Amino acid sequence: MLRGSLAPDGAVVKSAGITTRRLEGTAVVCHGEEEAMTALASGAIQPGNILVVRGEGPRGGPGMREMLNVTAGLKATGYGGTVALVTDGRFSGVSSGLCIGHVAPESAEGGPIGLIQSGDRILLDVDQGVLDLLVPEAVLTARRAAWKPPSPRYTSGVLGKYAAMVGCASRGATCSVRLPEAVQTPPALLATQA
Repeated sequence: MLRGSLAPDGAVVKSAGITTRRLEGTAVVCHGEEEAMTALASGAIQPGNILVVRGEGPRGGPGMREMLNVTAGLKATGYGGTVALVTDGRFSGVSSGLCIGHVAPESAEGGPIGLIQSGDRILLDVDQGVLDLLVPEAVLTARRAAWKPPSPRYTSGVLGKYAAMVGCASRGATCSVRLPEAVQTPPALLATQA
């Protein structure tokens, strides 16, 4: 598990088989797996970069697509050990390289991963359990004030309902009904119904 200013509620690193355990690199930000694959194919990713793929968390996805195509693309380009992948999505058991997933809170919830801009510096230290966004707090405060939630990919049907109800990955990405306070059943009434 990693924690830090980029993942206040935690992130997961698959530490087995990685050779690079500490990397301070420049962020290349992509919104979604498809944009990340385009960046890889165009040569926009270079050794020492940290590829940030956001919008793939439980709410933003919706669901947590595995980033197998992205990790396979990094490996195919020879960047598996020199480029880290940081995402609010997830990985499968066959992914390899420096992969950090389940970043929480996710970008769709306004987590720090949603505030990163390409060119920002990120520090990843597996042995110290650290994942930090190296941006001054004043800059992050201004970005937070300007941040707007991304438009949902689905607004109806099962995926729309899931995106509206799902919680953060750090709490199990479980669904619950979030009723407005005005329509919640008072505890005294619940006791009489039992």
